[in-house]
Amino acid sequence: MSVPTSAWPRQLPGGDDPVAMLIDGEWASPSAATTPVFDPSTGEVIAAVPDGGAEAVDAAVAAARRSFEEGRWRGLSGADRGAVLWRAGDLMREHADGLARLESLNLGLPVAQAKSMVMEAAAQFRYFAGWADKIHGRTVDLGPADRRVQGYTLREPVGVAGLITPWNAPLSMAAKKLAPALAAGCSCVLKPAEETPLTSLWLGQLLLEAGVPAGVVNVVTGVGERAGAALAEHPDVDTVSFTGSTEVGRLIVQAATGNMKKLSLELGGKSPVVVFGDADLRSAIPGAASAVFWNSGQVCAAGTRLFVHESVFDEVVRGVAEIGRSMRLGAGSDPAADLGPLISQKQLDRVSGYVDHGVKDGAKVVSGGTRVGDRGYFFEPTVLVDVDQSMSVMREEIFGPVLGVMPFSDVDEAVALANDSSYGLASSVWTLDGALAHSVARKLRAGRVGINVHRAGGAYMPAGGYRQSGWGRESGPEALENYLETKSVVSQLL
Repeated sequence: MSVPTSAWPRQLPGGDDPVAMLIDGEWASPSAATTPVFDPSTGEVIAAVPDGGAEAVDAAVAAARRSFEEGRWRGLSGADRGAVLWRAGDLMREHADGLARLESLNLGLPVAQAKSMVMEAAAQFRYFAGWADKIHGRTVDLGPADRRVQGYTLREPVGVAGLITPWNAPLSMAAKKLAPALAAGCSCVLKPAEETPLTSLWLGQLLLEAGVPAGVVNVVTGVGERAGAALAEHPDVDTVSFTGSTEVGRLIVQAATGNMKKLSLELGGKSPVVVFGDADLRSAIPGAASAVFWNSGQVCAAGTRLFVHESVFDEVVRGVAEIGRSMRLGAGSDPAADLGPLISQKQLDRVSGYVDHGVKDGAKVVSGGTRVGDRGYFFEPTVLVDVDQSMSVMREEIFGPVLGVMPFSDVDEAVALANDSSYGLASSVWTLDGALAHSVARKLRAGRVGINVHRAGGAYMPAGGYRQSGWGRESGPEALENYLETKSVVSQLL
């Protein structure tokens, strides 16, 4: 089945049945088998993509390796690479409406929200375009003993980068990995999630149009157990950047040991939102609701644990629940929709199961808690109280619009509750006391802390986790470290 032409202003190359994958600058379907792609708003098939496995990954990695060794991309000046990346960002902005419609169709996210993600993805390319000619080593003073010895360092691209992205933010996650990898001079193989590969394929096309040479960016489709695993363990891949569950992250670590790949892992989260008694509730309440309900809670950094000072607990719970009840669920194409569906029946069953288990453990449902309709995978925004930290709804990543709320009485208790997790991806603190906010920010064990905001930073600020939320950082200059090696050079001056 071909992709509906109404989803974008033009077909992808190879847009016959099925959509093709990108290998060495060509659109091809090396696998006779296909993987269906669904509209989660209806459960209907909207496309089919090649079900790539080890053979497709081998071809893509070989193409990336050739392009790297021949210097097609890394051999360009940083300024020239930056100009291409800037052009890629421009092309994404030019096609933002079409990309947003396609992202919405495949992911279920309302179109307006999908477009904001497209613009964030374009910003990644513009940001790292500016870094491409600023990747420098340093000279080193080796001391006064022998002035005939000179030392300096070089920063060099690591080689072939394997990039594995999740289904919940396909285009923005692809951009977060591709933009710094390309700025560093790497050649890449991108493996998007089998549920949401379509905008990543279109991005591959736009990068070719921007001037990225053939073989430098390859896009392989297929299920994670085959294509993703083959990429993670491939002996000719030098670094892997993976975003997804902690469980799969552990498998990536094991697969990488064969040739001791560099790794960057953005994994699960169970992020705390802490609201103090002096917080401006006019912003804290909608902020807490947005932190957990945006994209139907299918966000690694979603604020799924809400800790509220006992003096404002009832007001905050009531306010967040009211926002949840007022949200209109609908297909991404519905301009009145505030919230889209979950990605699949599997995810719907997972979220429903967690809520049912929480209720059995003693949690009370304030609002939501059930599926909406019998077509598509819609689930109500859900607020739970009477929870404690031993419950699975408060300890495990649900990846749905489910919020557990607990009261606290003082700062030490709030910090202890927030840090009582095996994860440490994101967090936020809501208070009008600046000294308190920054003091708590230093105490929270998380890679990102928002003060009176939960989701912010974009391309400029590093994002990543402590503990089981992963290794390394994405966005900001720190992201370049995933794709660079440091070489020391010591020279005897004759």
